Parts: sequence; structure tokens; C-alpha cells
Amino acid sequence: MDKISYEKFLERLEKELVVTLGCTEPMAIAFAAALAKKHVKGELITSLRVLASTNVLKNAMAVNIPGAQGSGVDLAAALGVLAGDFTKGLEVLSGLTSRDVENAKRMIDQKKVKVEVAKTDKKLYIEVIVHTPQSTAKVIVADEHTKIVFIEVDGKVLVDALENESGSDGTEEIGNSADSFMTIDSIWEFVERVKVSDLSIIDKTIELNTSVGLEGLSKAYGLEVGKTIKEGISQGMLSDDLITNAMALTAGASDARMSGCTMPVMSNSGSGNQGISATLPVVAVGEKSQASREQIIRAVTLSNLIAIYIKTKIGRLSALCGATASATGASCGIAYLLGGGKAEVMSAIQNMQGNTTGMFCDGAKAGCAMKLSTCTSAAVQSAIMAVQGKTIQSTNGIIEESAEQTLENLGRLANQGSTAVDRVILDIMVQKKVG
Repeated sequence: MDKISYEKFLERLEKELVVTLGCTEPMAIAFAAALAKKHVKGELITSLRVLASTNVLKNAMAVNIPGAQGSGVDLAAALGVLAGDFTKGLEVLSGLTSRDVENAKRMIDQKKVKVEVAKTDKKLYIEVIVHTPQSTAKVIVADEHTKIVFIEVDGKVLVDALENESGSDGTEEIGNSADSFMTIDSIWEFVERVKVSDLSIIDKTIELNTSVGLEGLSKAYGLEVGKTIKEGISQGMLSDDLITNAMALTAGASDARMSGCTMPVMSNSGSGNQGISATLPVVAVGEKSQASREQIIRAVTLSNLIAIYIKTKIGRLSALCGATASATGASCGIAYLLGGGKAEVMSAIQNMQGNTTGMFCDGAKAGCAMKLSTCTSAAVQSAIMAVQGKTIQSTNGIIEESAEQTLENLGRLANQGSTAVDRVILDIMVQKKVG
């Protein structure tokens, strides 16, 4: 592998593995709101308007905001303008006080916050408009959770990258030429050759996400999916094996994170749950199988890079559950830990796509822990089958002869077949809210 490609992989890991506090969509809304507030004159907010894409809205409606004891797009935006620090990125709401929360809820009660569906084809789009008696500011974040593409203050445009965006169908971040260095082959070569000393970001990923997983297993968060699995093992209802241990740790982290835990996690491709799902199944299997620290680090690197690669095919936000992408990465990492080579990693990808493809994302919420648990089980099973030489055949569904071709089909399914699904899911969620 040449030095340029080597450095590109390290740069991509640094770019896509980002520390976040809470679910990334509410944090992105708070980030945009905090930035808009920074630009207006005066402290008294007279109105706050949020326009967001359907994918953002469904992920921000029901998930608890850390430190806020509540959820909602309006709450995220209000907290952003009142207490957010945009310089902290996706940790914008760290250090919330009870007074901050009270003030944000008062703003909502006073009908100062309005939330609407944005008229856009972009899957990740957030527009926040803040008014004070003296001033108005508009901020737009698009394509990535903290990517600022437009700022306007009192009629004067300060930033306008919207006009420079290629395409208008919301797919500008998918299949970008900047991703051309990344293939399954090149990812495998990088993982084999990379110096472990260059993977400090992976060390941090393992540390942060494992801590949240253990937190979720020790306390009552959300549905207590991970805790229930762990208790099932101790009670003899579930076996103490690779699958159940991986499910417990992974689900425990999601239980905590989706229920307002104030501990940060390392996200992958803009999603904390994907960061958890790409990391903790591999860590759990590595520890259970007594793999070396270096083996675990390389396996977690492989997992996260495969997850990133799949997300370049399906986009940051999709009607498909992101855990299916991150768990596919995990299956590759587990196959590696079980002694598999590149062929077995490709088989793991095929097996996962024959199993979990088609799981829909119906928004971020406590129940995501169950989906992560299901996908983790599939990841371990797919890896075990792969190292035993068992691979789903290309006559099955979207599966092709090569894993690369299969992932192309997955991208087509996500991008061409997901628009109507997103609309229906959001409509169901909105009707439930107002019904």
C-alpha cells in the first residue's frame, strides 16, 4: 500500500470516528441552533424555526437528550440557542443544568419554537432561523452533522456552499470520487499493514464505547435489553457464549445512550449507535476468545472501515437501519478474530446482506437497542459461517458473485427504494404524536 492511501485511511478514520454526546440528530439540530444564536444581536429570543429533512426528524423526535430528561426537535433546538456551545461540535449540549432545561421548556410552552419538514431532497438537512427584536440569523447544516453550508445574518450572506453542492437529489455524499481509494481489498490491506501505534483513534473508540456498554449493563436504562440478556446468562436462561456476550455489551451501550446517559460515545459516519455496533461486538468476541490487544485493535479497525465503506454506498441517513451496515463491519472484524482471511471477510459481508438487509429505520429511540442486539447476533452467526466456508449464494435476492457487487445493490436499494418508506414512517410517527 502506498503512503498516500495509507494516510487517506488514517484521515478517514479521524473524520468519521467522532465523539458525540447523545443521539447525533438532536445534537446536530442543537449545533445549528447554537451557531445561529451566536450570530444574532440581543439575548431575547422571540422565535426559533427549525426546518429539517424527514430522516433527521424521525431520528430526533423520540430519543432522549442527555441531561434534559426529555426529547424532541423543539427541545434540542431550544437547548441549542439557550445553552449550546457550537465549538464543541456534537458535544454541543455537554454540561446542561436544570435551569437550562427549564428555560428551554418554557420557550416551547410560550410557542416560540416551530418545527417543519424541509422541502429538500437531501437526507441530512437542518435549517434553523433565530429571531431577536434586533436581529435575525439563518444557519443551514447539510450532508454531515456539523457541515455548515449556509449562514445569513440580517440579510447578509456570510457562508453559501449550497450552490456549490453537486446534484440536487440528496446523494452528493454517496459514491464521491474522494472515496475511490476505498475498496474491500484496500481496507483489508490497510488493516494488515497499519502500525497499531497509528490507531490511537481506535483505542479511544474501544475505551469510550466499552465504558458506555458497561454502564448500560450495570444500571436500569431504557428497555434494559443488554441488562436483561446479561441476567439471562446468569440465570441459566441463555448460554454464556460469543453471541450472547456480544449482544449484551452492545445492547447495553445502546440502552444507555438512547435513554439520556451523559457519557460520550465514539460515533461512526455520524451515528453513535453505528459506532457502538461496529465496535462492541468485536470487543466482546475478542475478550471472550482471549485475543491479543493488537488483534482486537486491528479487528475493530477493519469493522469500522467496512461500516464507513458501506455508508458511502447507502448514505449517512437512510430508510434502512444503520445497524445493518455497522454490524456487517462487526461481522468482518469477528471473522478476522476467528482466524478468517480476506475471503472469509467477504463471505461475512455476503451472509450479512442475505440476512439483515431490509430492516427499516423507524427513528432513534430506546428500541434501537433491540435492533442492535438482533444485528449483533446476526454478525456473530455470519462470521462463524464464513470461517467455516459457508456463504450465501448469488442466486439469493440482492446477493451477487462478489461482495462489492452486493454492496452496490444495497446502495441501490437504499437510495432508489427508500424515499416512500421514509415518508410513510415519518407520517406514522407524526400522527402518533398529535393523535
